[in-house]
Amino acid sequence: MEMPSVSVMIRAWDVRLGATAAMTLDAARRAEGLGLDGIMAGDHVTFYGYGNDGLITLAAMAAVTERVQLKTSVYLLPLRHPVPVALQVAQIDQLSMGRLVLGVGIGGEDPHEFWSCGVDPRTRGARTNEAIQILRRLWREDGVTFAGRHFQIENVTVYPRPFRPVPIFVGGRSDAALVRAGRYGDGYTGIWQSVERFQQAREIISEEAAGAGRDPAGVEMGIQFWTSAGPDRSAARGRVADRMEAMYRVPFERFERYTPYGTPAEVAEFIARYVEAGASHVNLVTAQDTLEETVERAAEVREALIALC
Repeated sequence: MEMPSVSVMIRAWDVRLGATAAMTLDAARRAEGLGLDGIMAGDHVTFYGYGNDGLITLAAMAAVTERVQLKTSVYLLPLRHPVPVALQVAQIDQLSMGRLVLGVGIGGEDPHEFWSCGVDPRTRGARTNEAIQILRRLWREDGVTFAGRHFQIENVTVYPRPFRPVPIFVGGRSDAALVRAGRYGDGYTGIWQSVERFQQAREIISEEAAGAGRDPAGVEMGIQFWTSAGPDRSAARGRVADRMEAMYRVPFERFERYTPYGTPAEVAEFIARYVEAGASHVNLVTAQDTLEETVERAAEVREALIALC
């Protein structure tokens, strides 16, 4: 069993909630200092009224770190036009000296978020497929022309460009997400999946990649977990349950079987089954009382995984 890369999500600043930009950036520095492989930013425009722009968050983190990978997980690409996204991503990749990974997803839990941006939520999958194709071409070519159902561009060139075409990781758990990852993605990040479903996802992605003339081995497999770690298993469950229910507005019991909590060793043991099934990267959304604890508990889980691997 090979050790996966381990990344932690660091919440963006919102002074209304008591989180300042300084706190967020301190946590990013702390994550790098503790040896975590990556830091992640979530992304929403107005998710039940709350927003945080993943690319803005990572630009700030890029300026205060030197080594860690910077990942959106996931960026709601269908809410944006791909041409300005291509430029924003390129600038952050240059700022970070090639450390950016663009994780994309289609969201949709709050349809009002899409209507608020003038996007029909029923089109989000097709818009994402087209946007990925446009991004890839803009990072390589001059004078790009693309005639799709949702995006049409003619003779478009965007400079600066990233140091290398930024890896695009597709997130999600639907069959459509697996097809998208196989046809267009450099990686796949599952969420809320059993080990069996993760293994099935790997097979579907490989089939789709091969059918598109791509090397299935070129699609990196990974998994994202909400979690909470600490010495008291009951308290850890309470933290992650409260945070997830507040976020998604559904009972925690619907997610519990996919959600590791407890001591760092217990969390690592849960995750190790997915690593054995082929997960090369692990993203942790760690529900703790402070940003400092968020990165420290994630680092402890990483150390426990090292011991298992």
